Amino acid sequence: MKKYIAIFAVFITTQLCAQYTHDKVYAANQVSNTISVIDPQTNLLLGELILGKPQPDIFSALYKGQALVHGLGYSAKRKLLAVVSIGSNAVTFISTQNDSIIKTLYIGRSPHEATFTPDGKQVWVTVRGEAYISVIDAAKMKEIKRVPVADGPGMVAFTPDGKSAYICSSFTAELDVVNTASYRVVKRIPVASPFSPNIFCSYDGRWMAMTHKDIGKTTLIDTKKMMVSKVLNTGPISNHVTFTNSKNSLMLVTVGGENKIRVYDVNKGFIQIDSIATGSLPHGIWTSADGKFAYVGLENDDKVIAVDIEKRKVVASIPIGNAPQALLYATNSTIDLTNKSGKLTPLNANRTQVIIMKAKDESMASGLIVARNIGLADLLQINFKNLQPNDAYSLALTKSADASIMDAQILTEFKADAKGMYNGQSTGIIKTLSDSSTAEYHHLVLYKKVDGKAMLINE
Repeated sequence: MKKYIAIFAVFITTQLCAQYTHDKVYAANQVSNTISVIDPQTNLLLGELILGKPQPDIFSALYKGQALVHGLGYSAKRKLLAVVSIGSNAVTFISTQNDSIIKTLYIGRSPHEATFTPDGKQVWVTVRGEAYISVIDAAKMKEIKRVPVADGPGMVAFTPDGKSAYICSSFTAELDVVNTASYRVVKRIPVASPFSPNIFCSYDGRWMAMTHKDIGKTTLIDTKKMMVSKVLNTGPISNHVTFTNSKNSLMLVTVGGENKIRVYDVNKGFIQIDSIATGSLPHGIWTSADGKFAYVGLENDDKVIAVDIEKRKVVASIPIGNAPQALLYATNSTIDLTNKSGKLTPLNANRTQVIIMKAKDESMASGLIVARNIGLADLLQINFKNLQPNDAYSLALTKSADASIMDAQILTEFKADAKGMYNGQSTGIIKTLSDSSTAEYHHLVLYKKVDGKAMLINE
């Protein structure tokens, strides 16, 4: 009897592992301009597919390669990945069998996301810099139609039957419903804000969920009534949303401003039942086909984490390319299990620092600097909020313990907007910042330009 129990246990273990052997996880990395490919069976990086040069090498004329690799779409029927590059107006088609590039198609201004129709025959790409959907024939990889929609379309989600397309907008407080047979907008649904970058359909087709990154909310659309059912306060920088494909259906939202995933029970009226700590700035999220795991891209940490949904626990942390944006779980993406890594290259990891800036006084001002090594300098992604509106500021490295501007090395200067916010990029030598007694600089400080007063300093 023990012998048969042991054989049965081995069989069950083999079956549990085998269910992921044909699958891959893909992440689009906007700073390194690569696609990271992960094996969900082992939760290890298979390698990187290089689509272009990393920032800031792309700041000159771009004749070859892609810039701002951002969006992803996948068809299991075709084993085909569509990668959207915002800066080069491109859709790159990749065979998931061996992760090789088949063709790159150039379309309208600043496309954002790509979604295959359920039958795999077409790819609908939101052209966010304009006001239409680029419909691409997936077999010919050629644009066949443009569907006019509200200005700044963010993403498309189809109902499972493929009859309706729901299109959120990044510039217009409106959700458009398009009849896929006629390519006509049949309903325009007012929504909570004009900035919605992400939309996802529940696997039973009953719900559409769309995030509002600007106001920290998530809207739920009843697809039977084609109307807003409720709006949830999901938290600052509500990035992406997804559903599990399980009997105990859940909705998951990445909340970048809180570095967490919020978990909602669909069958109990979308009440929040838990939250899961992630890492810095969770962005793209997708669940495995069996609904047991969620994969999340951490934009500031340059990682993908695997989360056991039932245990609400991070079970793997996988280093990838720089600044992951969209992420998807590609079921049955390969047949040849011996060639999972295809034509990928090893990770060229650049160390990333996440520097938190805090106010020196009682103000509510705060900041976050993400510094990525690019050789002799660092690429800085800069985010400040609750500054004095329209005031000018200097970001600098300083040597003195009292953070005096007298010995400061200015990295960049900027002006806060009317809301007291600033988001931008610069370069500098942040790698010299250290608590070591031999370090050249000890502090990163934000000064008011008008009087040289130190407002914020690194933790």
